[in-house]
Amino acid sequence: MNDREIVFDTETTGLDAEGDDRVVEIGCLELVNHLPTGETFHAYVNPERNMPQGAFEVHGLSEEFLKQHGVFASVADDFLAFIGDAPMIAHNATFDMRFINAEMARLGKPGLTDDRIIDTLAMARTKFPGAQNSLDALCRRFDVDTSTREKDGHGALLDSELLAAVYLELIGGRQPGLVLGAQETARTEAKTTTIRPPRPHAASADELSAHKAFIENEVIDALWLKDEQSGP
Repeated sequence: MNDREIVFDTETTGLDAEGDDRVVEIGCLELVNHLPTGETFHAYVNPERNMPQGAFEVHGLSEEFLKQHGVFASVADDFLAFIGDAPMIAHNATFDMRFINAEMARLGKPGLTDDRIIDTLAMARTKFPGAQNSLDALCRRFDVDTSTREKDGHGALLDSELLAAVYLELIGGRQPGLVLGAQETARTEAKTTTIRPPRPHAASADELSAHKAFIENEVIDALWLKDEQSGP
C-alpha cells in the first residue's frame, strides 16, 4: 500500500470567499499510508487588501507582513504541483475549498473537486454526535499536543500538523497491538527448531553383528547383558 494524501488548511481575511476576502496562508502536509512523510508546502499570500481586526486576532497575519509576499498567482502552480491528484483532508473542508476554488477561478484554473475531499469535521460529527468537534476539541479528546499552537497561535501549516494527528485517530489510530503482535510472531518463528526426520530404514544384519561384537569385546560388565543372562 502506498496511498498518498494531503492534509491542508488555509487562513483568510474573512468569511466571504466569493466577495472581497482572500486567502493569506496555505499549509499542506503529505501523508503516505496515513502517516506524515515530512514533506510540506507552505506559503503566505498577499491579499492586496486590508486585514480586518477580527481575522488578525485569529491568525496574527498583518497587512504589513503579507505585503512582503507574493499574490496567489505566484504560488498557485507550486501548490497544484505539490498536491497532485491526491485526496485532500481538511477540517470543515467546505470553507477551505470555497476559498481555494475562488482563488483558482480568478486565475482561470480548474478548482478542486468534491470527490477528492475528506472532511474531518464531518467524520468527527458522525463519530461523536452532539460533542464539540472543533480541531481544538478533538486535540483535547485525543491528547494531541497543542502547546506550540497555544504559544504561537493559529497557522495553516501548524494546524495541518495537528489535523494529521487527529485524522489518524479518527480512522482508528496507530493500533500498536498489531505491531506488537507481528513482532511476537517474528520472535516465535525465529525460535522454531527444525526437527530431523526419522531414519527411513532399520539397521542391517552387518550393523547389528558389528554392534554385538563391540558390546561383547569393549563394554565391560554391561548391565543389560547381565539382565539377559539372569532371565526374568
